[in-house]
Amino acid sequence: MIRSRVTVITIVFSFLLIRCSNTQKSINPEAKFSPNDERLFTEVQQHTFQYFWEGAEPTSGMARERIHVDNVYPEKDQNIVTSGGSGFGVMALLVGIHRGFITRDEGRERLEKIVEFLKKADRFHGAWPHWLNGETGKVKPFSRKDDGGDLVETSFMIQGLLCARQYFIKGDSTEKALAARIDTLWREVEFDWYRNGQNVLYWHWSPKYNWEMNFPVRGYNECLIVYVLAAASPTHGVPPEVYHEGWAQSGRIVAPWPVFDYSLQLYHQGDSPYGGPLFWAHYSFLGLDPHGLKDRYADYWAENKNQTLINYTWCVKNPKYFKGYGPDNWGLTASYSVQGYAGHAPGKNSDLGVISPTAALSSFPYTPNLSMQTMRHWYNDMRDKLWGPYGFYDAFSQTANWYPERYLAIDQGPIVVMMENYRSGLLWRLFMSCPEIKTGLKKLGFTSPYFK
Repeated sequence: MIRSRVTVITIVFSFLLIRCSNTQKSINPEAKFSPNDERLFTEVQQHTFQYFWEGAEPTSGMARERIHVDNVYPEKDQNIVTSGGSGFGVMALLVGIHRGFITRDEGRERLEKIVEFLKKADRFHGAWPHWLNGETGKVKPFSRKDDGGDLVETSFMIQGLLCARQYFIKGDSTEKALAARIDTLWREVEFDWYRNGQNVLYWHWSPKYNWEMNFPVRGYNECLIVYVLAAASPTHGVPPEVYHEGWAQSGRIVAPWPVFDYSLQLYHQGDSPYGGPLFWAHYSFLGLDPHGLKDRYADYWAENKNQTLINYTWCVKNPKYFKGYGPDNWGLTASYSVQGYAGHAPGKNSDLGVISPTAALSSFPYTPNLSMQTMRHWYNDMRDKLWGPYGFYDAFSQTANWYPERYLAIDQGPIVVMMENYRSGLLWRLFMSCPEIKTGLKKLGFTSPYFK
């Protein structure tokens, strides 16, 4: 039974608080939703949240990598959990507390279980692997050589954990103890090790294969948060040149060009001139507030909003004539696809006719009215094909008449979090309140309304 303690009074009161606070910049004042839309907004958040609550792996409390409701491809490893998706899930748990889906004590207890699991789980110079066995904490190889530390997935986890630390840091003795344990995990991540002696960060390290994956993290993609955390680390920090020479490639990351009626400032890696999959505008910005966030390379609010509008416009123009595309049915990002998994994006080769609900729903901060229009259409007109126990399913294709009843943690998490960031700015406020994050951003040359 899904519990709901959210009332109309609570919603109205929350919005009044938002309008009276300094977080008003996190709300788009042009978005005027009806009471029915407000109820739908909460229902989508609440059902999606359940992926990380009822659907969690029971021993660890972590998020399962995927859940197949249809059982077309039964999972052989239901106990396999994901570090990055669980980081998004940590943030979703905070939303659950904030919205009254669970109590504060219930959320704290679940987070204590997760933190205790992470403390004992396999780590490689402080970094967790992509996949773990939720019962044993042992690494589950993501691929043959990807059997060690995954710095990107670890950074997604740390982003969530730091939000939880800030949420509980001023609580009672039990909550403060949880915050202290989280702080220890954060301080143990050896970002400097993952330089491999160079001015760039590497995605993977394996105790068996060392650096053979050979994947330097260069922008622009979903990994900005990795460099922010590496610069912010109080114990294993990296100097600014790692960011400027590695991530920004000594300025080559800047490649401004117009697309439709919008402009992108950065080179979006891939085979398309229309911007990458939309999760690039989500994963790093679940905690990082892009409002007013700028460095020498980009204005990140403008970059993310324009990427979203380009994605929307591509689907409306629909140059490949896929069935169903339009102003109330859009959103291309990495997700399940008709044949396996794919990084869907605007472009001749990247658009496969598959819409991923997480793309539009996680874009609420950037396109609230367009996202609401689409969410309303999916719920009212396509619910029998798209809706399940954990909200909207991961992906679908009307062209292929393909509607799999499947979920992925890395797609469900951003829905809960970014919808809340649009609604109240909760996770943005928490993450940006971290003193280390402010120090790290300043170190890299960022400006933000959160610091002078």
